[in-house]
Amino acid sequence: MHAVPAQDAAELASDKATRIVEAMRTSVAARGIAGSTFDQVAREAGVSRGLLHYYFGSKERLLLEVVRRECEVREARLEDSIAGAGNAEEVLEALVRSLEEILGEGLTGPVLFFEILTQAQRQHEIAVELAELGRRLREAFAAALAAKARDGVLALQAEPDVVASFLLALADGIIVRRLSEPSLDIAPLMGQGVAAARALLG
Repeated sequence: MHAVPAQDAAELASDKATRIVEAMRTSVAARGIAGSTFDQVAREAGVSRGLLHYYFGSKERLLLEVVRRECEVREARLEDSIAGAGNAEEVLEALVRSLEEILGEGLTGPVLFFEILTQAQRQHEIAVELAELGRRLREAFAAALAAKARDGVLALQAEPDVVASFLLALADGIIVRRLSEPSLDIAPLMGQGVAAARALLG
């Protein structure tokens, strides 16, 4: 996939572009990708349809930007959640708190992610971008865990990348279960997840 030119990256950080991305994010979570048209997103962002074409050119490009920003937010949240932890229990508490924040936000982010994951099975460009962003998230999380292990905060029971991958998969699984059964009491599931994570973090 071609990198976005520097001047385009600067433009995409503008207030109007940010509003467009957020409007698309909300729309996809509420209506799906097919139901999120440029006309509708432009209205919700308070901009002209032409401005969407100027910044993004196509719905696919806009979706890629939504995915990129969603992953950046998740990466920052993971890193920030464990940055100040001084022992394994504090790391664990921070990770649980981060997941609870996701579950408590109306599930806009998770619904969006799984909508785009489905789209990635049909569009190669989105699949490539999603895989790259997933790799970056996993590696950043693994690096944060490895740093805590070097500092003596954690005694990881597997390689940092394996631990990071497992914990991300565990969180994704809990989110999917909440999406599929909104009324389910997930407290027992969270308890089992915590026990599994504790065994790996040491």
